[in-house]
Amino acid sequence: MTEHTITPADAHRWVEAYIAAWRSNLPDEISGLFTDDAQYRTEPWAEPWIGANDITAGWLHHEDEPGTWEFTYEIAGIDAARVFVQGVTRYTEGKVYSNLWVVDLAGDGRARSFTEWYVKQPDPS
Repeated sequence: MTEHTITPADAHRWVEAYIAAWRSNLPDEISGLFTDDAQYRTEPWAEPWIGANDITAGWLHHEDEPGTWEFTYEIAGIDAARVFVQGVTRYTEGKVYSNLWVVDLAGDGRARSFTEWYVKQPDPS
């Protein structure tokens, strides 16, 4: 496998496509984010969903309803084809999570691997 380097524009383009799929929950948008053999971990030590079809099924089984969340992020770093995303997810019912994503992107811009860490922030009260 030839190593490639991701640019900040590539990283932002993928994250923005992920957010669009998160909003729509459309299977084609979800599966289009991932290679056919991609691994998606909902937490670092979880068994991964493997392949775009399995990832789409897992995503839709645990989907967030559109309009019930807001996500802000920054690209925290890039190391060749690996992107680190730091984000905050705010749900309308008041829960707030800090997120760290580690995403390995293939040369075609789709993810080969996605792992997320999330921590519920304390209630402000």
